[in-house]
Amino acid sequence: MFFTDSVFVGIDPTSSHKSFTYAALDKSMGLIALADGELDDLTAFLAGQPSAVVAVNAPSSPNKGVAQKKKKEMFKSLKSRASGFRLAELQLRERGIAVSGTPSTVSACPAWVQAGFTLYRKLEKMGFKKFPSDDAQYQVLETQPHACYCVLIGNVPQPKPSLEGKLQRQLLLYECGVGIKDPMDFFEEITRHKMLKGLWPLEMLYQPEQLDALIAAYTAWLAFNKPENISMIGDPAEGMIVLPEKLLREKY
Repeated sequence: MFFTDSVFVGIDPTSSHKSFTYAALDKSMGLIALADGELDDLTAFLAGQPSAVVAVNAPSSPNKGVAQKKKKEMFKSLKSRASGFRLAELQLRERGIAVSGTPSTVSACPAWVQAGFTLYRKLEKMGFKKFPSDDAQYQVLETQPHACYCVLIGNVPQPKPSLEGKLQRQLLLYECGVGIKDPMDFFEEITRHKMLKGLWPLEMLYQPEQLDALIAAYTAWLAFNKPENISMIGDPAEGMIVLPEKLLREKY
């Protein structure tokens, strides 16, 4: 069922100055929110939406040892380290996409991962169902921002804190149709005088955590509106990662 007033929200829990950074897109991919907030701020925003699809940049479950149990040839090179990764994470690493693993206990997980677990529990209490759920007005899915950029670009992007990395990610989002500032305008603001003075128009570029929230929001939009253009990897027992590309390469 298609809800015409749905919003598509990407949430990044790795921000250094607030608990969460979130971005929200409308059905036309217009940007309707890009903000930082604590859990209560975020859930208040979501509670005010008539329907929503939320993508979270954090593991949805601790490591349950699925990768260790699956004796697949594709994991031969990482066999000795399989215990430190969920199946989805191992599948990404085998493709050359460097992502961190998820411990088997909540207490051993980094603070941002624990914040993600708290968010998932809160969303479940609010009535969010795991994607895909055809008749649910509120759905939630897990994604991974670095992996999303890799599969859309076709290779590993520049480091996200760098100027090149921010430009690359912002341009990709803009070319995908997300209603954000055109990063090419950044170059129109650069003059010889400004370069000599060190006056770069950095306000025209989004911060790394904002770009990660935006790619998650785009993934939520794509998953709901064009599910034939996404892929899902992992195992339902410990979390499926949704990626905004149907065909995944063997190596990135």
